[in-house]
Amino acid sequence: MQVAPSFTDLLAAAALGARQLEEEGVLSLALPIPARDPLALLPHLGDGHRFRFLWDGAPGLCLAATGHTNSLVLSGPRRFEMAQRFSAVSLSRLVTVPQFCPAAARPRVLLAFSFFDSPLQEGNGVAGVEAVLPRWQLSRQGRHCWLRLQRNLGGDVTTRAMAEELWEQARRLEQLPTDHEAELPLGRGPGIASRSPWEAGYREAVTRALELVESGALRKLVVAVRQQLQLDRPLDPLQLLAHLRRHQPGSCRFLWQQREGAALIGASPERLLTVRQGQLRSDALAGTAPCGPLADQLSRSVKDRHEHELVVEAITEVLAGAGLSPRRPRHPRLARHGQLVHLHTPITAALGDQQLLALAAALHPTPAVAGLPRREAMAWLRSLEPFERGHYAAPIGWIDSAGDAELRVAIRSGRLHGDQLELTAGAGLVRGSEPERELQEVALKLGVLQQQLNLPLDPAIPHIRRRASSSLQG
Repeated sequence: MQVAPSFTDLLAAAALGARQLEEEGVLSLALPIPARDPLALLPHLGDGHRFRFLWDGAPGLCLAATGHTNSLVLSGPRRFEMAQRFSAVSLSRLVTVPQFCPAAARPRVLLAFSFFDSPLQEGNGVAGVEAVLPRWQLSRQGRHCWLRLQRNLGGDVTTRAMAEELWEQARRLEQLPTDHEAELPLGRGPGIASRSPWEAGYREAVTRALELVESGALRKLVVAVRQQLQLDRPLDPLQLLAHLRRHQPGSCRFLWQQREGAALIGASPERLLTVRQGQLRSDALAGTAPCGPLADQLSRSVKDRHEHELVVEAITEVLAGAGLSPRRPRHPRLARHGQLVHLHTPITAALGDQQLLALAAALHPTPAVAGLPRREAMAWLRSLEPFERGHYAAPIGWIDSAGDAELRVAIRSGRLHGDQLELTAGAGLVRGSEPERELQEVALKLGVLQQQLNLPLDPAIPHIRRRASSSLQG
């Protein structure tokens, strides 16, 4: 375990780093601290910062962040390109102290994309991309835990002021009770005062989508539904995340909160892409069943294997088209995430000189969350879904200062607005799909997510759980 420097050492290192800064550069100071849980410490990380972020891959990387040092918000077809440029410029202008630290402690640019490149109506919905270089970053992997502060120097922000701010914050976190990690905000879940009806509208959209598939206009379409839950009291999103950690240990939990009272939360089992030391990985995750007897049938289902292979083929074609040499196992495996089991094929390649967000732009959205052909499918989703997808099924994640990155697909997610919670789920439609069966599958997904969030289950859900088929998507 690394020994923390004294304040005198920190101040001297900060002064040395400041002398290396160019105009408009950012000083990034970091301190090792005793291992703590970033999820539990997020409420104590900085004062009055509206932006909050959590990336909870525990027992892997767990990262909490607050505040803006630099940020980007824009929409349009060049959003991935502009996010890549923002990330590269922001990270290249950092002077980091200490220069060498564990990979988990590196500075990161945080990213949240929307499903479509722009909202349907200007001024409504979320932007095409939001990117943030945070002010505070607390990261943990294994027993390594680091606290990082990033600020532009000038005016009242001096090297001494930054060193003192970081030092005092580290001491405050260290002085919290030693059992604070165990005091995650689980508690009793809220009641649900009302649920918005969705079945009739979804049945109509599915009927039209199947007409398109059966006619050959589309090979596949993933139609989603959104349900509004009115809770009996406002809810802290960290309470929901704590429940997701308990019930979705194999997924990556996430929080994206730009203002108080409104937050995106979720537990994604699906990597759009991960980069580690120049090696890229993307997950084909399509074909899902509830745990139990149906899970055993999933790998033998001709329909599910076909739908899964469509996703594998699409990802490998994109990577090969970018000049990479993708590799994949011959057969998918079963991967369990909470109460659901998925067909899963990891696809790997050496990244080479490719820009990772250019690859993300080419991969998003995969057929697991949109359809085939992609352009035509996305146009029909705009027509058939009576709501903005927003962040649902879009990339969310980070890029660090060494070029490593991880982007997850924001499925198994919802948006919290005080005492209102929006949940979104979808199902993949191909030739032979049956409307009532698809409705049951979506109802199952909504019910599983509510259960994992410690919310009362819709009374209709238990009656359909055993009848749900093994062809769930998205």
